[in-house]
Amino acid sequence: EPSAIEKKIGGYIAELIPDGATLQMGIGNIPNAVLAQLGNHKHLGIHTEMFSDGMLPLVNSGVIDNSRKITHKGRVVTSFLLGTQELYDYVHNNPGVEVLDCQYTNSPSVIAKCPQMHAINSCIEVDLTGQAASDSIGTRIFSGFGGQVDFLRGAAMSDGGKPILALPSRSNRGDPRIVPTLRDGAGVVSTRAHVHYVVTEYGVAFLPGKGLPARAKELIKIAHPDDREALQKKAHERFGAKV
Repeated sequence: EPSAIEKKIGGYIAELIPDGATLQMGIGNIPNAVLAQLGNHKHLGIHTEMFSDGMLPLVNSGVIDNSRKITHKGRVVTSFLLGTQELYDYVHNNPGVEVLDCQYTNSPSVIAKCPQMHAINSCIEVDLTGQAASDSIGTRIFSGFGGQVDFLRGAAMSDGGKPILALPSRSNRGDPRIVPTLRDGAGVVSTRAHVHYVVTEYGVAFLPGKGLPARAKELIKIAHPDDREALQKKAHERFGAKV
């Protein structure tokens, strides 16, 4: 069950998604929180790496009908399934679901053909320039990153698409997740050239076309309020009076 913070993040992301959009969702509570708030949308489509239970209520209610897709019209496209028996029963012998090779589903050129492609993924840390660590906490590998980079790039190339990264402003231990610099040894999975929208429970930062000082300003706005003064100080030291 998504937490109150995750639901708030989900609400901000849901507001970014128009009717007729095509969706890719990563794994976890934040994608589920987004899906739970799309009940009043219309004609959504799915082109994703993973198809899970969170999408079923929207499929059953007709919100997800894949009617606006250019390729695979009327069908969910995914490369694998992860969920309950209800999900597997729904997919079994269902011509409305295509499970295809991930070399195809994750190809940015294929993803870009989806109208208004909205790729929604999570990360562990974002620095003040927009670099995102998604698989590691410092030198410690936390998880794989799957198709995150593929879908962020494909969504950026899609007409009306939005590449979205989401994270709570702090970890469960209270550590800041918007930081001056990534931890030593952390891997940059999504570069600042790929990251467009960053969403926390405090709002949405929009980064494309902005210089580094302006990016820092955007990201500080959505950091935890108790972290903003320290981030402002570090940004001023790095970028001067522009922040």
